[in-house]
Amino acid sequence: MAGKRNLFFDRLHAILSGERGKGDRILSIAPIARYFLLAILTALCVIVLPIVKLPGTVAVGQDLPGQRQGSPTELLQAESLVQQGQRLYEAGQLSEAAAVLQQAIAAYQTGNPLGQAMALRNLSLVYQQLGDWGAATEAIASSLSLLESNDEPNYQAALARSLDIQGRLQLSQGQAEAALATWEQSTTIYQELGDQVAALRSQINQSQALQSLGFYRRAIALLTPQTQTLEEQPDSLTKAVGLRSLGDALRVGGNLPESREVLQSSLSVAERLQDSEAIAAAQFSLGNTARAQQELEVALEFYRQAIATSPSELTRTQAQINQFSLLVETDQIPAAQALIPLIQSQLNELPASRAKIYAQVNFAQSLSRLGQTESAQPNTYPAQLLSIARTEARNLADTRAESFALGSLGALYEQTQQWTIATDLTEQALGLAQNASASDIAYRWQWQLGRILKAQADTEGTESQKYAGAIAAYSEAVSTLQTLRNDLVAINPEVQLSFQESIEPIHRELVGLLLKPGSGDANPANLEKARTVIESLQLAELDNFLREACLDAQPIQIDEIDRRAAVIYPILLADRLEVVISLPGQTLRHYSTPLSNSEVESVVGRLRQALVVRTSRQFLQLSQQVYDWLIRPVEADLAASEVKTLVFVPDGVLRNIPMAVLNDGEKFLIEQYSVALTPGLQLLDPRPIQLQQLTVLTAGLSESRQGFSALPNVLPELEQIQSEVPSRILINQEFTSSAFQQAINSAPAPVVHLATHGKFSSELTETFILTWDDRINLNQLNSLLQATDLGNARPIELLVLSACQTAVGDRQAALGLAGVAVRAGARSTLATLWQVSDEATALLMSRFYSELANNTVTKAEALRRAQLSVLEIERFRRHPFYWAPYVLVGNWL
Repeated sequence: MAGKRNLFFDRLHAILSGERGKGDRILSIAPIARYFLLAILTALCVIVLPIVKLPGTVAVGQDLPGQRQGSPTELLQAESLVQQGQRLYEAGQLSEAAAVLQQAIAAYQTGNPLGQAMALRNLSLVYQQLGDWGAATEAIASSLSLLESNDEPNYQAALARSLDIQGRLQLSQGQAEAALATWEQSTTIYQELGDQVAALRSQINQSQALQSLGFYRRAIALLTPQTQTLEEQPDSLTKAVGLRSLGDALRVGGNLPESREVLQSSLSVAERLQDSEAIAAAQFSLGNTARAQQELEVALEFYRQAIATSPSELTRTQAQINQFSLLVETDQIPAAQALIPLIQSQLNELPASRAKIYAQVNFAQSLSRLGQTESAQPNTYPAQLLSIARTEARNLADTRAESFALGSLGALYEQTQQWTIATDLTEQALGLAQNASASDIAYRWQWQLGRILKAQADTEGTESQKYAGAIAAYSEAVSTLQTLRNDLVAINPEVQLSFQESIEPIHRELVGLLLKPGSGDANPANLEKARTVIESLQLAELDNFLREACLDAQPIQIDEIDRRAAVIYPILLADRLEVVISLPGQTLRHYSTPLSNSEVESVVGRLRQALVVRTSRQFLQLSQQVYDWLIRPVEADLAASEVKTLVFVPDGVLRNIPMAVLNDGEKFLIEQYSVALTPGLQLLDPRPIQLQQLTVLTAGLSESRQGFSALPNVLPELEQIQSEVPSRILINQEFTSSAFQQAINSAPAPVVHLATHGKFSSELTETFILTWDDRINLNQLNSLLQATDLGNARPIELLVLSACQTAVGDRQAALGLAGVAVRAGARSTLATLWQVSDEATALLMSRFYSELANNTVTKAEALRRAQLSVLEIERFRRHPFYWAPYVLVGNWL
């Protein structure tokens, strides 16, 4: 019977953990409007995967060496009660099981404190299943009090297990910080006892608490070293849960292919164990990852499988809610409506918990969106559901959950333009979030409050104080986001979508308020603030692209860098194109053109296409149109200020075109100014180029590799560079990843020139540089080039990518170029936006290095002279295709 008792307590914890925790992972949520997507996803991410079942739990009443106390009759009675409790639990009679466990505890009171503590621990688990948090808390506190003062190994082992249960309880009530501290304590005890398996389980629990707090990168860092250990272990529930936890963290961190692979491994382990709840949990997580990958039918099928497989009512409900939200999102309305009564009924049966609260909020959000799609759908139920969620959160003293429910309720009133109620609810939600130090929730309500105040001011048609209040609320939201940089990039599974739907609009809407028509030049403070906000947006976009806040940002004044340069910030807003310009020694100014975002994207997209069609002159009219938007209003001031360099901080689709091609009707911009790009002055190393002796490490591919075409002029290009400056060449078979690394280590050079295929994409995984044997991604490139920093104690001055291109049809492709520029660690990057003529490239690069070797001109001016040398050749002058795609990103000095 001892084995059976062990099974009961292991299974009891596994089931309780499954039903309380797996549902805590509602990660794929359909928004009711673009403003809610990140809010719902992030808040739901703070509830995590199930805790692993307790390792080697000793059955209550089982003999422990040196611990048998009390009469044999009493011990047998306690043991019998434990067995009875097991049968009642397995029959679903939880209240009766709790009553019997209480009798067992009383039987142990006569002389077996260890048995009593273990029975109390398991009673706490039963109360958690019942949703009786007060009784669960009291039981686990009593268990801990019996164990904490005894240093004997058996007591310490039991203490660690009780701490595991306490952490579980704390997490279920939204006390993630306390749960993390509790599991850190249990991990330490397991390690001191030499129980490495139990320590691993406790570390998995820690990672779940970290995820619940939004610290996904920390969770990944904690779990990744354990992956190999897990893989080498025999199949167990610990292994299945550990892999699933890592898979979920990887998804939220943006590594979707690896997330899917790890989650599939978790599913395979669970299937071999024939553990239906672990199988369902893995299916649920795979559905979320498939949804993040935009494989919507695959996601729906995984959700259906989880619903059919799971024995947990909560898990089934949550899978149905995710299924419902996805059906609404994909306009499968009849199928979605059919789920409503079932979900309503199941929610009513669930005991109060944070998992249930977030499920209610998720369901309410999706119902509201369905109500917008189907006008006949009643819209009162979502508000009722959110009110219930708020009450349950208050009863649980779960401040984060209460804030989320209140703020979501305020959003419903915002939609119906009931401004007073919406304002009150939003302010309450914000106060709760701030009291809980929950910045990841607070910024959403700051943004929401800003929208409400702006809408009221717009409705009133007056420059009222509400505009000032809206600006203040938006500014607080942006400021709060700055404090979240380290984990903001991993705030929700659909990272790209959420950023574009939620983080980006906060910045743009604030800039729109600061630059409202009529306020511009009369308010220099607003202009300066608008520039700061747009720089913050550029930085956030790169953080989001790179999936980590690894960029060191420092505000820099342009006059401190180059008094002959002007910085131009084009800013795409919903209803207009704003341009903020900084001229040397002058205050900022701005001008705007009434254009919708879609109009700008259409013109810029057509210009980008025309620039690679050499048989057409359509580019000319389009390039003049963009010139009229960006340069024409200030061309006289530029001439009067005698600037030599125009530095663009391009926004959105404007990153995908070379500014050098803009035409005033007579000349291209490059014929008048040196041109450079930067993701923002905050990322700029302001020092001029420092080349005592210009040496170059060159590498390239002239032969066809990995499905990419041959580049026959690459070798002449590299040889021509070698004739201009001292160079080392790696060509074709010599240009492997390992040989490139060795060359950097053995003979570091200030300039690295790569003449090979590559692609810049808005997807991190699709941005790479081709070698003979591999593809170098951004993280690998960073690792390779860091060797130069270590060897020289100096950064690479210039990285040249002469045959790469932006992904066709990808509106945000140049984010990949900016990502390469900042991730490579080079102070400047020279790259091509499309694959150009080999002959033109060879000529341009030869002239570029010739100018650079003189060490008398800036990098931007060296590029300008090289481009003009190609432009002056008759056969190349007829079309910008040959000379325009070269862009300098970063330091232009």
